[in-house]
Amino acid sequence: MSHIALYRAWRPQTFRDMVGQQHIIQTLQNAIRENRVSHAYLFNGPRGTGKTTTAKVLAKAVNCERGPAVEPCNECDACRGITAGHIMDVVEIDAASNRGIDEIRDIRDKVRYAPSDVRYKVYIIDEVHMLTTEAFNALLKTLEEPPGHVIFILATTEPHKLPATIISRCQRFDFRQVSLQEQMDRLKEICADEGITYEEDAIAYIARLSEGGMRDAISLLEQVSAFSGGGITLESAVDVTGGLAAEQFYQLAEAVRDRNAAAVLPLVESLAQSGKSADKCMENLLYYFRDLLVLKLAPQGNAETERVVDRERFQAMAESYTPERLFAMIDILGRYQGELKHATQPQTLFEVALLKLCTFEEGGGARGAASANVSGGASTAEINALRQQVAALERQLGELLKNGVTASSSTEGSGRSQAAPARNTGRGIFGGGSGGIRSKVKLDPYLAAAESQESVAARAKWGNVLQRVKEEKVTLHAWLKDGELVAVSSGTLLLAFRNDIHRETTEKPNHREIIERIASELLGSPYGLATVMQKEWQAALEGSGPPAAGEVLELEHEGEPRSKEPPKQPPWVEEAVKLFGEDLVVVRDQD
Repeated sequence: MSHIALYRAWRPQTFRDMVGQQHIIQTLQNAIRENRVSHAYLFNGPRGTGKTTTAKVLAKAVNCERGPAVEPCNECDACRGITAGHIMDVVEIDAASNRGIDEIRDIRDKVRYAPSDVRYKVYIIDEVHMLTTEAFNALLKTLEEPPGHVIFILATTEPHKLPATIISRCQRFDFRQVSLQEQMDRLKEICADEGITYEEDAIAYIARLSEGGMRDAISLLEQVSAFSGGGITLESAVDVTGGLAAEQFYQLAEAVRDRNAAAVLPLVESLAQSGKSADKCMENLLYYFRDLLVLKLAPQGNAETERVVDRERFQAMAESYTPERLFAMIDILGRYQGELKHATQPQTLFEVALLKLCTFEEGGGARGAASANVSGGASTAEINALRQQVAALERQLGELLKNGVTASSSTEGSGRSQAAPARNTGRGIFGGGSGGIRSKVKLDPYLAAAESQESVAARAKWGNVLQRVKEEKVTLHAWLKDGELVAVSSGTLLLAFRNDIHRETTEKPNHREIIERIASELLGSPYGLATVMQKEWQAALEGSGPPAAGEVLELEHEGEPRSKEPPKQPPWVEEAVKLFGEDLVVVRDQD
């Protein structure tokens, strides 16, 4: 028997056959019993939970020749005709393929005529959220003033896409996912009637994979039954659905627990060779660690999962992890699962995710563990001591910068070109004072190297640098693209900015580190970063700027040369320039 034949054979024909929606069935039966059937219903819920089936049973109940009846008899001509689809007054429409205004206008024209075969005309519109705006507007008029002999039943999985005016004119019923136990009971009933042998673990596995959809559960049952030749085993269910066997789960969890990165890659390769997709493996592994966490935090909860075959072994694995580590690993896998949907190399990304789990260290993330594994055995105490020293040095450096110590004294002899400035204004956007650190940039070397082979090559690849910066931090890219790479000299990139605020933001230590790292990777050698205002660079190129040959140009916070004092402006003008840049600020005198 094919899947479609099996599903149709077990499709509910009466309300009592429905699974998991008793609260809805009781409400509809009471409405029929009291002759208070509404003119419009909205059935909302996940796929495969019985929305369309309930609509058809309701159509039979209100049109049954022995009713209206709370249960259709399925014996009269009306019930049999509706079941077979022969009654023209009961119309099922797929809104995904009939979503235009013309189809809804056709319905609006026909509802005026009385039914010819049964008591009520029933229009079942499936996937109603697919209708166009114009179609919704045409349907709205009919819902506002419906004839007494017409019932509309709208079914959808996405009610938020429906206009509020449509929803407010319907009685809304929210279908819920069918519980795991209810699904298992129905699947066992099907197996018993169809003569299919099964394992309890296999039925639980199929029910869990259907995610609350009874239709999907029956589909998987038929698929596994056809694969295994009539008998349903856990092994055959796992093979058909592309899942991971319990032993493969255990081996992966064991490698992650022992931080054995060398064992992870062969396991992933064996999964790929056996036809397991990376996204399915990631999903199953996420569920596996979730089950470990549930068993860890609620050992008496008796949570049923499809992977708990050997409970004692599973319990031992759960005890080998701390809850904090499980929480962090689930979070890591969740982030990588989102990236996996758009990855061009999903298996590689899956391997990276597992390697990150292997190098994860509680309280310190993956970085400490990674460095410890690479170094071959640095103790936790040594790593913590190094972190404390780094934190202390960072605090001292922050205090020095705050107090206005010049960068030249701190970078002298560091091995990097003196042209790379360490710049800190010491004030915010609205801050005052002139106690910020000044950067000295000698432009002569850059003027000489502006058209050198190194500068031309760097400018050719600068677009790639901007793209990488955008991928890593899009806000930094928004500031950095204002700067133009004008020259490269002595391992330092000189950027000329039109706007001083963009220049200031780019020179923040954390931003500088990102730019220098990416530029060094893409350009092939280590590079520092220096900045200058565009007008100063242009003045130097034209030979009309303040710096003579060999002269050092000293730049202040606003990028103005110290050799020529700018005319004094009112404080509010200075603040406007800081906020919007000199190109956007125009000062006019009013007589």
